[in-house]
Amino acid sequence: QMHFLPSSNHSAVHSGSRSAPVTVFSVLTFTLLAMLVVATFVWNVLVLATILRVRTFHRVPHNLVASMAMSDVMVAALVMPLSLVHELSGQRWRLGRALCLLWVSCDVLCCTASIWNVMAIALDRYWSITRHLEYTLKTRKRISNVMIALTWMLSAIISLAPLFGWGETYSEENMACQVSQEPSYTIFSTFGAFYLPLGVVLFVYWKIYKAAKFRIGSRKSNSIIPVTENVEPQVVFALHPPTVTFQADSETWREQKERRAALMVGILIGVFVLCWIPFFLAELATPLFSCQVPPFWKSVFLWLGYSNSFFNPLIYTAFNKNYNDAFRNLFSRQR
Repeated sequence: QMHFLPSSNHSAVHSGSRSAPVTVFSVLTFTLLAMLVVATFVWNVLVLATILRVRTFHRVPHNLVASMAMSDVMVAALVMPLSLVHELSGQRWRLGRALCLLWVSCDVLCCTASIWNVMAIALDRYWSITRHLEYTLKTRKRISNVMIALTWMLSAIISLAPLFGWGETYSEENMACQVSQEPSYTIFSTFGAFYLPLGVVLFVYWKIYKAAKFRIGSRKSNSIIPVTENVEPQVVFALHPPTVTFQADSETWREQKERRAALMVGILIGVFVLCWIPFFLAELATPLFSCQVPPFWKSVFLWLGYSNSFFNPLIYTAFNKNYNDAFRNLFSRQR
């Protein structure tokens, strides 16, 4: 469940009508969160603009990156601003039932889609590294389009279920707006939005790590030590005829590309887990163990999860030279 906003704070609702005093800490917190919202929106819009403007990006895997950037843009534009207003109001909802339902639905939809897009990118990288011969461009395009469609369809199912009676999201009496706290929905949404894709991405990276380790071991065992120091680096002849070992530039380039892709996927998954696992552990603890997480920590866990939408484009583009070049060209044209 995506976003189970820090709204289980019923004590704040009943604590009276006085506003919390403005402190240096609260001002700094608001400023940092506002900067996070703006930076998340701008960086993901930049990624989308680059993909749209550069024709070579109109293919796999950039369609997966575009889907992820779109979900993260929606998090920054539709979810985070209202969450910030919610925090400033002491987690009391003053904007009415209709906007509450819209906010919670967008929250669950966009954050779930963002998480599933991370899983789709990890799967695409896994297949391109371990099955690059049969994972042709045509096959890759078809599979990626299916993954994008499934991502948004499953996200919509999870987010819209409460609108059809699976729990309540809005309480006018308590001035509360939160994702449905129905235990069955909480279990369904947390597993569908996080624990299932988490299991997939961890399995995928374990397989990528094993494949990389196997290739390194195979290369070491099959390597031939040159007899003289002046042998050309691209062609190595063994002393034991008739074996000839040839190392092409393209092979080295592929190995370097796969190593960078594996590192990118590892960092993407690591940041994803660190950002979201505190929030989803807290969400699952409430219905299963009747454990109430303090409102302050629910807010911290929530915004830590939101920050994943900021880190996603940074991580992906940092490991892709084509994006760095495209960014420079985009800014140079604007000048």
